Amino acid sequence: MEGYSTILVPNLYSLDPFLRQFGTLQRNGNYEIGAEWQSALVNGALTGQIVGLFLAGWLAEKIGYRRTLMVGLAAITAFISITFFATTKPVLLVGQCLLGAPWGVFQTISTTYAVEILPVRLRGYLTTYVNACWVIGQLIASIVLRSMLSIESQWAYRIPFGLQWAFPVPIFIVVALAPESPWWLVRQSRFEEAQHSLRRLRKQGDNESDSDFNAGLEETLKQVVLTNNREKEAESGAGYLDCFKGVDRRRTEITCMVWIIQTLCGSTFMGFSTYFYEQAGLSARHAFTMSLAQFVLGLFGVLASWFLLSYLGRRTIYLSGQALTFLCVLLIGVLACIPHSHTSSTRSARSSGGTVTAHSVGAGGTIPWAIAALLLVFTAVYDATIGPVCYVFVSEVPSTRLRSKTIALARNCYNISGIVTNLITPRMLNPTAWAWGAKAGFFWAGTAIIGLLWSWWRLPETKGRTFAQIDVLFRNKTSARMFKGTRAGGTV
Repeated sequence: MEGYSTILVPNLYSLDPFLRQFGTLQRNGNYEIGAEWQSALVNGALTGQIVGLFLAGWLAEKIGYRRTLMVGLAAITAFISITFFATTKPVLLVGQCLLGAPWGVFQTISTTYAVEILPVRLRGYLTTYVNACWVIGQLIASIVLRSMLSIESQWAYRIPFGLQWAFPVPIFIVVALAPESPWWLVRQSRFEEAQHSLRRLRKQGDNESDSDFNAGLEETLKQVVLTNNREKEAESGAGYLDCFKGVDRRRTEITCMVWIIQTLCGSTFMGFSTYFYEQAGLSARHAFTMSLAQFVLGLFGVLASWFLLSYLGRRTIYLSGQALTFLCVLLIGVLACIPHSHTSSTRSARSSGGTVTAHSVGAGGTIPWAIAALLLVFTAVYDATIGPVCYVFVSEVPSTRLRSKTIALARNCYNISGIVTNLITPRMLNPTAWAWGAKAGFFWAGTAIIGLLWSWWRLPETKGRTFAQIDVLFRNKTSARMFKGTRAGGTV
């Protein structure tokens, strides 16, 4: 749902009816939304997410993960109407800001809930599935937008906004039927309910007797209580300030950085992909088609990540992804320096009243297509490595007692970095601003190498570790590169 919504607005910047409604007529006959408003409309949602993330950490501890998700789903159903009926940029901005708040709730709670109900061997798969949901949402948005190209009325952008109403109701029903996290119930001293939740989450084996099954539940509950009490004794409280005290300071740093690196590696090109393809030299129709292909590859990338997680460590996958995406954005910048013809877009031909000819939707030479191909490779690599594996680290590194708050802080760091990115990216690409185009790849190559160096020195390997073992390793101040080979006790 969030993947669909967040990719929607940046790619509407290449849709004629949307530009005629919200843009300004330029001297060349084209309608264009200024870089300032492009940034504001995307950052509005991120601003709302910051509020939602802080509310989520507090609200989840008060009423539980399930009820918090249900409140967010009810709110988003109402807020969609603002963007659907918007006719001016300020109203659209208000809608984006309000929609961001429940998105912020989902970002924290979905990951926290997933990791607390899963056994160790499955944590990596379901947490990376969060990224798969993002890619599926982005793919659906790309398909919808590509199908709107033949519509010249306001429905070309109203239909994509309205389709967001298809998501909340079925998700609400699933959440209402799901069990509450046993970890949260233990933190509330509701032990009988925690045992009932564990019973729903665990299947009794065909050859397992009732007594063995119940004994297993009792042992699991005992370990959850033990881990919670151990962390409770080590922590002076469970507030946001505690995330920066003692060993949790390092855990918070890692959780924040693995999310910020998603921005530093140059992923902003994916968010503005259709607009980026146009500024690189492709026609509007080809740009939308390439965006569609991009998210198909992204989905295959996520599927590949599940295979990689079975055989490689989290740190290895993450570092490899950083190195490869660095090469992609660097090559994009290099190719942009090679002189090439830049075709007039379909939008330019239409807005000037001319006929859309083969030339106006042509390839514009091989360089734009080579740049587009590199962005496709970037997307596949990102969605097989940095994108999904980030969620594994985010779910495994924080202590269980501070997990929801640490994730909220980390996601807000990501959102703040995203706000900065969304302020500068439209200016980099917009021909009425800095007009860097694909040469912006050099900038993101610089930030990507910074992230790669940090990961080499600070990112630990958590594959196959239980929460108790991870606690021991952090408490013993084990260095990041020694995590993999260091023995640690614990069974949860």
